[in-house]
Amino acid sequence: MHDAVERVIRMMHENLGEPITVDDMARTAMFSKFHFTRRFQEITGVSPRRFLSALRLAEAKRLLLATSLSVTEISIQVGYSSVGTFSSRFKSSVGLAPTEFRRSGGFMQQLPRCGRRPGMPGPATVIRGRIWPSSLVNDDPIFVGMFPGHIPEGVPAAYTIVERPGPFVLRNVPQGVWCLLALSAAPDRPADGEPPFVGVYGPITVRNGTIAKPADVRLRPMRITDPPVLMAPLDTRFSQLTETAS
Repeated sequence: MHDAVERVIRMMHENLGEPITVDDMARTAMFSKFHFTRRFQEITGVSPRRFLSALRLAEAKRLLLATSLSVTEISIQVGYSSVGTFSSRFKSSVGLAPTEFRRSGGFMQQLPRCGRRPGMPGPATVIRGRIWPSSLVNDDPIFVGMFPGHIPEGVPAAYTIVERPGPFVLRNVPQGVWCLLALSAAPDRPADGEPPFVGVYGPITVRNGTIAKPADVRLRPMRITDPPVLMAPLDTRFSQLTETAS
């Protein structure tokens, strides 16, 4: 089934500007629609439609940095009929409007304030853990964030940046069900590609009065079945390493 899912993802990459239905994907996978949808989500962590949407936005990020195409032209090229809808979804997922993303070279200098917000029930929780390196991992800083799903997008519920693999602490994690994602990131690496290493842990359920067990994450090279990273990377040249947002 992994081969079938990879085949569908390659088909998505080749047809980002075209309308693609789940029926189209299931035919490419050569499975029933129900079986394909269930197995796709088990393997990638997200639904086929959500994965396709993420690929389109990831390609838009690349085009903004690698070409001089206008935002309208890019929105059409990645399958949007409305530039307003494209711009809104891009900003929601990436954290910057398309023009801001292009102007900044693909980096955010500072993430919006995250963590427990006023009105959220119960106390926040501290999540501790350790990042284990891949045998191929380099010395890049590592972003560790808590997200509602398997796609790193929008404002994380909590995050920290560590200089190297090892222990980490996430403070002020609000109640909810979160996926912990670790991403290697370097400010001097071209921002139009995905981080080369990723680690996933979860889901983690944070409830009032519970003490979360340690979250140990091993970095590995990204796979074709990993959803793309949509959140614009934080430029660590403008951030204090090991500082945890709260």
